[in-house]
Amino acid sequence: MLLMLGAVTLPGPAFAVSAEELFADGNRLFRDDLYWAALLRYREAREAGLNTPLLHYNSGVAHYKAGQHVRARESLIKAARSPTLAVHAHYNLGLNAWALGNTDEALDWFRQARDQSRFPKISSLASTAITRIQRELAVEQKPVLARAETARAEKRPLGTLDFRISVGAGNDNNVYRAPAESYIDQADPNQPVVDPVVQSGFFVPVALSSRYSINTFEHESFFAAYRFGGKFYQDELQKNADEFAHELGVGSKYRHRNDEGNERVIFSSFSIAQRDGTYYDRDDGAVPVVDGEEIGERLNYMRYGPEIWFRQSFNRFSFGGRGKGQLWNYEETTVVPEYDHEYVLLGLNAQYRFTRTSLLRITADAYSRHFGTRPSFELDGSQPLGNEPVKYDYLDLGIAARQRITQNMWFGLNYVRTERQDKHVGYNDYVRNSYGAEFRLSIGSRFDIDATAVYEVYDYTNAFAFHNPASGRKTMDRTVGRATANFRMTDHLSLVAAATYQDVASNDTRLAYNRNQIGLSIRWEQ
Repeated sequence: MLLMLGAVTLPGPAFAVSAEELFADGNRLFRDDLYWAALLRYREAREAGLNTPLLHYNSGVAHYKAGQHVRARESLIKAARSPTLAVHAHYNLGLNAWALGNTDEALDWFRQARDQSRFPKISSLASTAITRIQRELAVEQKPVLARAETARAEKRPLGTLDFRISVGAGNDNNVYRAPAESYIDQADPNQPVVDPVVQSGFFVPVALSSRYSINTFEHESFFAAYRFGGKFYQDELQKNADEFAHELGVGSKYRHRNDEGNERVIFSSFSIAQRDGTYYDRDDGAVPVVDGEEIGERLNYMRYGPEIWFRQSFNRFSFGGRGKGQLWNYEETTVVPEYDHEYVLLGLNAQYRFTRTSLLRITADAYSRHFGTRPSFELDGSQPLGNEPVKYDYLDLGIAARQRITQNMWFGLNYVRTERQDKHVGYNDYVRNSYGAEFRLSIGSRFDIDATAVYEVYDYTNAFAFHNPASGRKTMDRTVGRATANFRMTDHLSLVAAATYQDVASNDTRLAYNRNQIGLSIRWEQ
């Protein structure tokens, strides 16, 4: 039963005709399964002065149908304050929490809907849902939403649009990732003393993503997606740090869950992406010049290729795999080798959920980057132009654990060991040990905090600092931390604060730097 109350009239104060018409039109659109359009009408009715529990309830149900579960919860909680709608709202809050994976919260709402006598049918539906959860049975169709009059089969909208855009302002305390101290450039035969210039400045971060899915078949949808991201610095002297990238992709997603709760997901896509920026000297931000030619576009590229992944889930155990193949085509340069290369990846993963609140995941990825013209290094650190092209093969082995502490808080730990093989003579071989942690906290229904931290240690077996044998074996470690706070001001508008910390330490001083970035953005999404 779905309490779509567009066909139900409850007593209440009179509102402007325009607001009532918008509300009635929203109900009509909902009955036609046009949930996004219905939400637009409900919002317009609210802006026109309508503010009733009935409006909140219908908005909550429409958000649920559109897959916007956080917003559905907000609206249904408002509706639950009405004695007339409380029972139906409690039941639907249970469904919504179940869809989010918040089992304990779902049980609480279902019990409130069960332990009442005013609506026996709602009580029966709630009891059925509680039994299913307690038996850990996942069914293909979630329990149908409580309707005031009649029940009907659930249908997916023919097409759905997800859109998000954000813009803000930030401060970068090391725009060009310059080393903090002077150093002797031992890669230069003259061994000059270099005095890096650490520059700070303001930038404007911009991000956009859009995805339209066509739900043609019962278990399969087709989509087209586009995303854009970039940073644009405000000081004219720092414009070389501007960069942006965008990507267009098309593909399909198959998802099917049987009566035993086993689920299979298969995703495939083809994407093409472009990156644009300036290749600069990190010591001062200037464009390098080689043989009288600027090479500022050296690292701009276009990449394209297919990707596929799958996941098979059982009650507690799931496994999957993925594959990707890409061609990376960099801007042509005549005075320095190009970075054009082929990228191929194959991976496997397995996950076991010990309890409702804890899981363990194991991953294995093998991938390669084979360059077209970039010459390989010799064991003495030289890079003769006639050498065969660089070929790097990688193997990642990882393990991750997650633990939920409360309904709104969880943390995770992970470790990844990466082995890179230089297929020429092994000069650039390394082993990288990566240690990571992640944390998430939700405060109420509007405020979220996410934090991640990664510490990486590189062990180079043959490479030299500055590619100079006199400098000793190269060492490097890197620390990256990021924290994001998200406050949802309205159904569509959020305020996002972000802070990033990066620190690279190496005896090849050209690579070492420390950088902090903080920013505040406004994000609109639908």
